[in-house]
Amino acid sequence: MMPAHFAAGARINPLRAGIRFVSAVIGPDLRGGSAETPPQGANSGWIAVLCLTVATALLLVVAGHGAGRRGDTVAPLLFWSGVVLLVVPTSLRIAWPMVARGERLFLLFLLAEAMFYYKVVYSPTSFVNHDEFLHWVAADDLLTGRRLFLSSPLLPVGRAYPALEILTTAIVNLTGLPLFVAGTLLLAVLRGTFIGALFLFFESITGSPRISAIACLTYMGCSTFVLFDAMFSYESLGIVLCVLIFAVEAASKDLVGRERLKALGLIALLLASLAVTHHLSAFYAAIYLGAVAFLEALRRDASMRSEARIAVGFTGMLAVALPLLWMEARGNHLAGYLGPVVETGFKTLLGKITGAPKPDQLGAPPQPLAMRLTTLLAILLLALGLATGFFRSLAMAAPSGARTGWRPIQDVLGRRWRDSRIVFLTLLAFGFPISVAFRLTIGGWEIGNRMGTFVFIAVGLVVAVSIVHFWQGHAPRGWRLIAPALALAVIVSAGITAASLAPIRGPYRVAADPQSVEPMGIETALWTKAWLGAGNRFTSDRINRLLLASYGRQDVRVKIVEGVPASRVFENETLGPDEFWALVRSDIDFLLVDLRLSTAPPVLGFYFEQWEAQQAKPFSGAELLKFNEVKGVTRIYDNGWIIIYDVRGLHGNS
Repeated sequence: MMPAHFAAGARINPLRAGIRFVSAVIGPDLRGGSAETPPQGANSGWIAVLCLTVATALLLVVAGHGAGRRGDTVAPLLFWSGVVLLVVPTSLRIAWPMVARGERLFLLFLLAEAMFYYKVVYSPTSFVNHDEFLHWVAADDLLTGRRLFLSSPLLPVGRAYPALEILTTAIVNLTGLPLFVAGTLLLAVLRGTFIGALFLFFESITGSPRISAIACLTYMGCSTFVLFDAMFSYESLGIVLCVLIFAVEAASKDLVGRERLKALGLIALLLASLAVTHHLSAFYAAIYLGAVAFLEALRRDASMRSEARIAVGFTGMLAVALPLLWMEARGNHLAGYLGPVVETGFKTLLGKITGAPKPDQLGAPPQPLAMRLTTLLAILLLALGLATGFFRSLAMAAPSGARTGWRPIQDVLGRRWRDSRIVFLTLLAFGFPISVAFRLTIGGWEIGNRMGTFVFIAVGLVVAVSIVHFWQGHAPRGWRLIAPALALAVIVSAGITAASLAPIRGPYRVAADPQSVEPMGIETALWTKAWLGAGNRFTSDRINRLLLASYGRQDVRVKIVEGVPASRVFENETLGPDEFWALVRSDIDFLLVDLRLSTAPPVLGFYFEQWEAQQAKPFSGAELLKFNEVKGVTRIYDNGWIIIYDVRGLHGNS
């Protein structure tokens, strides 16, 4: 006879066992609340050790930048050792169970400000990123002109969103600090405000400091957190206002009477401030508040007060109306600014999906293998966290009595949930794979990058729920204690590696944005201000335009005349009739030619504008020096590499 245990085993249905296993992995079971509240307060010993660790890590990062400037081979070792030491120990402690709320919050502030210092130390005395120059020029114009809404050829849409410049120049006027110092101080305050508001927002909707801290830590893995949203740019202020609005709205959901009206007044003030700060952040707020209002109207809940429904609906309408009214008042520049980016991104993504042939493009240079592997591993870990946290996150929104099996999901599908904010954020997490898909294409990279800023709020929530209620679960020990915390450290590290193609400061490189900003170009721009005066009409390549506009205070032009971009004048070994007559008809005073463009192809694939044809080879010397042979053009400056031509003599030939 067959043994009894074999007979029992034969009756096991493999399909049913597989379904049970999958259900246990991705199902809505919530079981991680036991490790929520520690028996004691913050551990000052751990805080002291981690402060010392972060300080040591930042010293290694600084040493790595110094070695990179000198061209030492030890630079990557120093730099990346500092990054690992900065991220891993602090992330482990934040994600550890049984840590006091105050300690988690302090460590979040510590890590956020340390990552901001990581960004600043790349260039500790001046702005170097492309968007920072644009807003530096706008702030300088506001300081000198004492008028708002001054035009800028480099960022036409920026004139309608002057809030960042207003705040920065207010600090300059009150303190006497230089503009760079005032801007950096403002950004440091905004960084801490962002993390604090994000933590309070998550805590308001989940009621869990532990989930909130892990969600904030996961958000730090967003590719825009460490660099793009820490720049001197209007999104750095806009996204802070956006999250502040989310936090205030979530905290006021149970208020009544006068307290509710006060909260609505504060939300309205923040929304009005956001409308004049940044278009995309206002768009994010409109999507979130509009979706919450829609879901609140949709859900079946007799306990939902009519006052609360009216308040949520009013907030959603205000979030949509204020940006539209502001665009109508100041003129809608967004179609021309964002339209080509969106159109190109969707066409490129669609072409990649359908396998359509595409023109030859260089794209951005590949990152080192270790950086790419870190980013890939983080994407896989985030996907795993989303898969195991999606239904659990939805279950958190279900009525408090339905917490077992698939009943919470049935309640949500039946439009019975206690918090529409959790439902929307959980659904918004589907935007993560879409943003990753866009980032895989050259044309759609910017769309995917901008999406991440908003989508990662949802990703942070779902991944945090996954870690607390599945991976660590009840009384975690062994690998369940260590592995999720290490996974979070990898995700945060990937946010750093994905933020920049060249995170270590090195010698000059051609058309490489921050690495192309160096003393020779700066000194030339300062010479133009000292000897030619400010306000002359210049055109040049992308990097030198920024230096001329900021350090030189010149009026730089992206186009020679309408329909003729600056790049056409510099291409080819002879100046064609169309380009010659464009210069004659234009009001351009000077051309700046940088002969270093002939030494290497552009690192980013373009010399002038990102929508131009990708450059596979550098300019030739004959192309850049052809203006020596043009009658009416005079060379007035030459330092061996950079030449300035006076083309005002051409205007008399018309």
